[in-house]
Amino acid sequence: MSRRIILARRIVQLPVGLFLYGIAMSMMIEAGIGVGPWDVLSQGIVRHTGIPFGWVTNIVGALVLLLWIPLRQRPGIGTLLNVLLIGPSAQLGLWLIPPQHALLVQVMLFAGGLCLLAVATGLYIGAGFGPGPRDGLMTGVHRKFGWRIWIVRTSIEVTVLAAGWLLGGNVGIGTLAFALLVGPMVGVTLPLLRVPTATRELVTA
Repeated sequence: MSRRIILARRIVQLPVGLFLYGIAMSMMIEAGIGVGPWDVLSQGIVRHTGIPFGWVTNIVGALVLLLWIPLRQRPGIGTLLNVLLIGPSAQLGLWLIPPQHALLVQVMLFAGGLCLLAVATGLYIGAGFGPGPRDGLMTGVHRKFGWRIWIVRTSIEVTVLAAGWLLGGNVGIGTLAFALLVGPMVGVTLPLLRVPTATRELVTA
């Protein structure tokens, strides 16, 4: 595969992955049975501020990115586009997908969103333009302090989840499913979707 083709694939794969990531988030939100820790936090902030979910997602991403500074992490173009694109695509999905209330439909919608999120994560990380701000925070803490990555990830996500729950975010069976399944699922999609020359990143999704 020529360098131009590889670069073209990376350039296309990055925004497609980020767009699909936002749509996947909206599917899980509208399923109404719980979401991942960071989305629980965003929902809690929405509840208290009235700011649309997509904007809150952007704002939280930007604030997390500021935490990279003392960790001496350098963002890539993928990191910056992550902050800019996922929020609007999530907001679009929330506009297009109505909330669900029938349990079977809720479970199916959540499962579809989780599968799509795993594919989207493989696409945007596999493009090799840099991790998202949340992933970079975890890897940055790991590199600076030498703590095991699973300890860093668990500590951050438990803190975020607790804060979001206290603010009124939606914690449910979907939250548990997300915590247990997203890592193994991304472990499958990332090797399949990683561009051959893309820089390998620690997978902490």
